[in-house]
Amino acid sequence: MDTESEVRSTARHEQMDAASQRFDDTEAQRDEVTRLRAVTESDVVDTKEQILARADRLLVTGEVPAQAVIELGRQDPVDSIRSLERVIGFANELQAANFLTRGARAAAAVARISLADNGREVPMGTGSMVSPQLLLTNNHVLPTRGAAESVVIEFRAEVDIDNVPNPTVRYRLAPDDFFVTDKHLDYTVVRVAPGPDGVAPGATFGWNPLIAKSGKIVIGEAMNIVGHPSGRLKEISIRHNRLDLQLDDFLHYASDTEPGNSGSPVFNDQWEIVALHHAGVPKKDDKGRVLRKDGKLWQSGDGDDAIDWIANEGVRVSVLLHDLGSRQFDSAQRALLDELGLAAVAPREAATALPPPSSVAESLVRGLRGRSGAFGGRRSVLFLHGRGQQGRDPVELRRNWTAGLNKGLTLAGLSPIDPADVYFPFYGDQLVESMDTREAVDSGPALYESLVAEAARRAGMPDAGDLPADPQARELFGGFGAVVLGRLRDQLSWIAARSGLDSALIGAIFKDVAAYLDDERVRKSVLDTVLVDAPTEGELILVSHSLGTVVAMDLLTQLPRELNVRLLVTAGSPLGMDGVHRKLLTGGPSRPERVGEWLNTWYAGDPIAIGCPLRQAWGPDLRDLPVENPKERAHDIAEYLAHAAVAATIGHTLSA
Repeated sequence: MDTESEVRSTARHEQMDAASQRFDDTEAQRDEVTRLRAVTESDVVDTKEQILARADRLLVTGEVPAQAVIELGRQDPVDSIRSLERVIGFANELQAANFLTRGARAAAAVARISLADNGREVPMGTGSMVSPQLLLTNNHVLPTRGAAESVVIEFRAEVDIDNVPNPTVRYRLAPDDFFVTDKHLDYTVVRVAPGPDGVAPGATFGWNPLIAKSGKIVIGEAMNIVGHPSGRLKEISIRHNRLDLQLDDFLHYASDTEPGNSGSPVFNDQWEIVALHHAGVPKKDDKGRVLRKDGKLWQSGDGDDAIDWIANEGVRVSVLLHDLGSRQFDSAQRALLDELGLAAVAPREAATALPPPSSVAESLVRGLRGRSGAFGGRRSVLFLHGRGQQGRDPVELRRNWTAGLNKGLTLAGLSPIDPADVYFPFYGDQLVESMDTREAVDSGPALYESLVAEAARRAGMPDAGDLPADPQARELFGGFGAVVLGRLRDQLSWIAARSGLDSALIGAIFKDVAAYLDDERVRKSVLDTVLVDAPTEGELILVSHSLGTVVAMDLLTQLPRELNVRLLVTAGSPLGMDGVHRKLLTGGPSRPERVGEWLNTWYAGDPIAIGCPLRQAWGPDLRDLPVENPKERAHDIAEYLAHAAVAATIGHTLSA
């Protein structure tokens, strides 16, 4: 252990020295930033490309209201960078009421990393979940697989609302399953082993997605850092941090963080990760010696908290993701990496991010049947998944669905269920194979295009003539749109900007929905696959998600008469869209008579549920339940099921 500690200490000081050198080498660039701030009388300065990208992101995600854009545009020509800088400054100055709530959610995924040594635990850094199973920290915190095997990860190492320390929740790492590290960029990504209940930590504490696109922050904007400085309980540093300089691989920022914050995520004001904190820059004398806060020379025995830190450095997320994406992985590791999501794929690579249909395994994976005699032998629960599950393990999928539901049941004060008791038909491989082998259909891409157009219209995408009535406002808003919004007329980009999902993923979902509805051979293949692993009698609780809700509506016309559908749950459903329900086997929005209770749950930020509430199309004889999902997991089934009201409906039906 002593050797490992020495290695970590040496690596950390090497990173500190490298950061100091980069700081010294960029003095002229910092002087130019200072000059520009004085000239423009604004803290927000950066390159034209960065300013445009940042303004785009803030506008289309609704962080700056359109009326504010009009008012700001009255102060400068609307096509000027100065006007865009004002937009960014406005977003920094005024925070929505949910700023702290969103911050608390982001902080929940941050954990303390401690070295376990002969019964003692020594805090050594911070890590954060960036997918359901993957943790991100520094290379100098976890430089090797051996180092990863020797630590524990603690979530909830913080005080509660009454300032009382919480009991922590501990996990071990599984570096043999996934471990990637890079010394120059000083990052490590490693899998966290599931807890005793078999549930991935992300299902309990959430995760903060990594986003490859530009526009997340510009020089002068505030930054927020969450971590465990010097191994203490979790702390959040907000408002006293500011981005000072963007380098090719790193960001330099003023901050009050401490060395123990190594591995902490650095957020913008929208709680998107912009950097991985890794090193401080100490103040030095003219001989290059490190100085203490009191101006005296620093000695190793003084401790790092005595150093006069003048700047901090973090690794840019986009650079980290590019390095990660350039590596080779086996299929199991690739499946874990895919959980980062399409937002983590660089834009130039997004077109090839989805696996082609030819990648389907030679032998199709079958679904799972529920355990005989479950729920008293009278009722069955069936989970019906959505698209994009090809190549996944149904056992793991069923476990993740159940974990989300059990979280909601616990919140509702009800007993959890065993994943083995649930039916889980699996049509993921079959869907892709049938789409791969189908012949062209008469409608071609027409249905897909109409679905996307309808979704964009429902998401408020303006037509070319949709400008304010006031002539001056029309000129201002129209001129501003020529600079910013004119580049965002693509329908998928508009939908993506209004939600937490990547445009490629939204497009893929609508393509698969269109393929299922447009080709009877694809539809029959999916329905036949589901029916093989569905119960045939008794009472059924049918829980469906995304494309699975469309399949479920068709499935209700195919199930045996001996099966009584006691409860239908649709989550994140596109059934409210005209282009969807008119293509169903029922021929339109006609509520199935065989369904007892129908609960439809939806989140307003979920673009696939853009047609909700369903009562507008399907009539009043169903219950629409709006919920609040994390924006970055707007369409996630585990998030839907984790809501107490959703889970309680299922739980009460099971126990009735």
